[in-house]
Amino acid sequence: MQRVLVVDDEPSIVELVQYNLEREGFSVLVERDGDGAMARAVADAPDLIVLDVMLPKMSGLDVCRNLRRVTDVPIILLTARKDEVDRVLGLELGADDYVTKPFSPRELVARIKAILRRSVRRPKSEESEGVMSQGGLTVDSERRHVHLDGRDVDLTFTEFEVLNILMRHPGRAFTREELLRRVWGDDFYGDTRTVDVHIRHLREKLEEEMAAPRFIETVRGVGYRFRAP
Repeated sequence: MQRVLVVDDEPSIVELVQYNLEREGFSVLVERDGDGAMARAVADAPDLIVLDVMLPKMSGLDVCRNLRRVTDVPIILLTARKDEVDRVLGLELGADDYVTKPFSPRELVARIKAILRRSVRRPKSEESEGVMSQGGLTVDSERRHVHLDGRDVDLTFTEFEVLNILMRHPGRAFTREELLRRVWGDDFYGDTRTVDVHIRHLREKLEEEMAAPRFIETVRGVGYRFRAP
């Protein structure tokens, strides 16, 4: 049974989300504030976190930022419809998805299932087998390990998936829409800005000079590609 940590200080929302998740067979953990969310996430290691942005004691954005230093657990943010800044900032801080209030419980459950499907280790295939190396960068798809110039690189689950796909097809330009389908799935509700945010995170972790990338290039008018050897 997969466990979902729901963090919100509105009892009606917690009750709604908990009811619908338990109906789908999930085990639900509940916290009401940011401090409790941090402690529970570290102690109980849930499979996914549904995290409200506006929380007592510590904001959901701060919780997201702090969690990304210690875990790559998938995070879905709950935001107010008008707060686009929060949604974009949440993605930049490492959230995997967001849902705007008011929301449909069915949509939230669908997004949770989609993210958890992506998080399950894939069977051996073209996209998951073997070790790739180029220019000091080594990616082990089976162990989900990244090594660059003598040091380990910590990537979130989604960052790893983006890098894995790009690196397996050096020189091939992927559109943002294609990366969305292949990494986030056909049932992802977000927009292509999500891809740009994760590419920027990858470059911050892999590139010495953002303006002259060694690995991930921008293809103007198309999307991104991994530099061909």
